[in-house]
Amino acid sequence: MKGSLSVRNIVIAGVLGAIAILLGVTRLGYIPVPTAAGNATIMHIPAIIGGIMQGPVVGAIVGIIFGVSSFLNATVPLFKDPLVAILPRLFIGVIAWLVYVGIRRKSEYLAIGTAAFLGTMTNTVLVLTMAVVRGYMGAEVAWTVAITSGIPEAIVGTIVTLAVVLAWKQIGKGKKSKISEDL
Repeated sequence: MKGSLSVRNIVIAGVLGAIAILLGVTRLGYIPVPTAAGNATIMHIPAIIGGIMQGPVVGAIVGIIFGVSSFLNATVPLFKDPLVAILPRLFIGVIAWLVYVGIRRKSEYLAIGTAAFLGTMTNTVLVLTMAVVRGYMGAEVAWTVAITSGIPEAIVGTIVTLAVVLAWKQIGKGKKSKISEDL
């Protein structure tokens, strides 16, 4: 069952969480862009992959790890607020899983791509909504960030997630990888 927390799920959540932490600590997860946000992030991708591959519990765990890492490494007041840095990240992998499960019978490729895109947009929309609600920025600035950074992040997130998940599942090769045989 996808909602249970098996040893496999704990290990995969730990590995994906470690990747999210590594992306944050090394700053490899932040791509400098000349926009209001200053950086585009790919740190949400492990949470999306966790949700798609192992279900909502793993997706939520990896999302929390990403959020806590973001909170602990924060250099701006916005992300020193746990309601902005941690809470929204809880939903990234959960939404990705819901979308994936809802579409996968029609097309595996479409399901993975849509789940990745909407998982990324979940991060963008919820973080920016909390930032506006908590008074860190106005709605106009949030809209600008969502359009100038959120959409490019979603495109990059979709491409990377498709590459990783398709390789993990070995879709298109007529067989499943050993790591995905119980999925």
